[in-house]
Amino acid sequence: MKVLRYLIVLVIAVSSCQTKKQNVEKTQTKSSLDSSFANILQKYYDERMQLFPLEATVNGDTLYNDLLPADFTESYHAKLKDFFTKYNDALGKTDTTSFNDNDHKSYNILKYEIDMALRGLALGYSGGTAMYMPFDQFNGTTLMLGQMGSGTGNQPFKTVKDYDNWIKRATAFSAWADSAIVYFKKGMANNTVLPKSIVVKMIPQMQNMVTAEPTKSLFYGPITLMPAGFTAEDKQRLTAAYTNLIKNELVPAYKKLGNFLQNEYLPRARATTGINDLPNGAAIYNYMVKYWTTTNKTPDEIYNTGLAEVKRIRDVMEQIKTQTGYKCSLDSFFTFMKTDKRFMPYKTPGEVIAAFKKIQTTIDPNLKNIFTLTPKTTFEIRQTESFRAASASAEYYPGLPDGSRPGIFYIPIIDATTFNTTSGMESLFLHEAIPGHHYQMSIQSENKTLPAFRRFLWYGAYGEGYALYCESLGKELGLYTDPYQYMGALGDEIHRAIRLVVDVAMHTEKMTREQAIAYMMQNEAISEEGATAEIERYMVYPAQALSYKTGALKIKELREKYTQMLGSKFSLAAFHDEFLKDGCMPLEIIEKSMDAWVKKQ
Repeated sequence: MKVLRYLIVLVIAVSSCQTKKQNVEKTQTKSSLDSSFANILQKYYDERMQLFPLEATVNGDTLYNDLLPADFTESYHAKLKDFFTKYNDALGKTDTTSFNDNDHKSYNILKYEIDMALRGLALGYSGGTAMYMPFDQFNGTTLMLGQMGSGTGNQPFKTVKDYDNWIKRATAFSAWADSAIVYFKKGMANNTVLPKSIVVKMIPQMQNMVTAEPTKSLFYGPITLMPAGFTAEDKQRLTAAYTNLIKNELVPAYKKLGNFLQNEYLPRARATTGINDLPNGAAIYNYMVKYWTTTNKTPDEIYNTGLAEVKRIRDVMEQIKTQTGYKCSLDSFFTFMKTDKRFMPYKTPGEVIAAFKKIQTTIDPNLKNIFTLTPKTTFEIRQTESFRAASASAEYYPGLPDGSRPGIFYIPIIDATTFNTTSGMESLFLHEAIPGHHYQMSIQSENKTLPAFRRFLWYGAYGEGYALYCESLGKELGLYTDPYQYMGALGDEIHRAIRLVVDVAMHTEKMTREQAIAYMMQNEAISEEGATAEIERYMVYPAQALSYKTGALKIKELREKYTQMLGSKFSLAAFHDEFLKDGCMPLEIIEKSMDAWVKKQ
């Protein structure tokens, strides 16, 4: 999944005022929280939405759909510091003696959130984004704006007000782009710059947003999709306004960014790989490791775990290779799986989508045996939009429980004829879709007993760890009957183990970009193009890739521990339901919660 920190969980929204009112009512009527503590939690969430309006839009809160702040600037970081400090002080004055279990969870989670936010701001980071590197080839407003403004993304385009909100938000992108250039230049002045190999990927992304004819722009989509019920006057006004917006605001801003990156930034970009090469880089990476794993594990501990897991999984791969009758080395088997045409049977994107739908049909009858808590939010499989497909991974975008927006499993299909079935299609579906991200995020967003901030919370170690754990459920769900598909699943698992090795190695000077690409290709069936895209993702997203395996190993550890403790009383469905019902938490908090649950069994 593409893990932007704020792209995760959702709430029903009818209107901005109703959303706020409903959230307060839900907290007051469904939770046993002390009223003053409930007030703190609700105010924290409401103020956070104003500070992070793109997050609010993704959450379904429409109140700030017209805002687009440059939230990476020094002045904005100061505002964020004041915000988090205020609520840290409020928590310090809160009497917790009468709290029940859920109260304590909310308190501990919010305390953890605030502490990590303040530590990040002290290092020039907010939500994992660097002040002097406002966007890159994988993250940032430049890409998110395209998804929102296409008319089919998270930004709603159902009413005239929705359309006017987007005009205001998108008009602010010119100022956002100017600020981004200012902060890129500040980074250039203090040697805080992106690697050259990253910048060359960013330039065409900006250029692809530049169109001579507004009607050909991605941002013209809302006009094409305009509701028939709009008056003729509104249709005419909005068409003219969007044409002007694209021609005089958005296109010039993207063109300016592309020219700046090409002519000024690229020559100053660095040739090195890891974040350790930046000022205070070691401290930043240590922070990122904790931020993404929610543990106190050191980079070296994680690196060694990765090496051990790579070896273990390779041994299993050797066994499966032998079962297929293949006689040569595992490395040559990888090449065979990557290149043999029998594994590339598709001719059109529709055939690829249909194959994923067949996986869903296969697991449906078996899901009820190991999950009794299931979401109401609807689900769809879609092809990734062409403007971002080249640099995109398969990913899940959350839906809304009211049915106004489904959960979407996006598949990038650049050329259907080269889409490889051994790439782990079955395990990918279990991870990104069902019962992975779609179950976890939807169940969390639908839980009205949680205060709002917890319904909208994301921790990679929990969320990505759970989704990776779901890949191990394939045989229990009727999949992995084909040894090549199981090999693909093992490929996905070793891919996450490899991440532990290369992420740490690149950011602590154990490996260069090129060495990391080579290591990945030596240990899994991945093309050089695929390995390069992955490694470059880890270069700009330090430690995020560590969250998957760290979380999955913890969940497997808990499942094994409780199976031994409870014996015949252990219910896998009950274990899954308990893990999912209260949503994302740091690993230490969820482990304590699960330990308390198992004692009651």
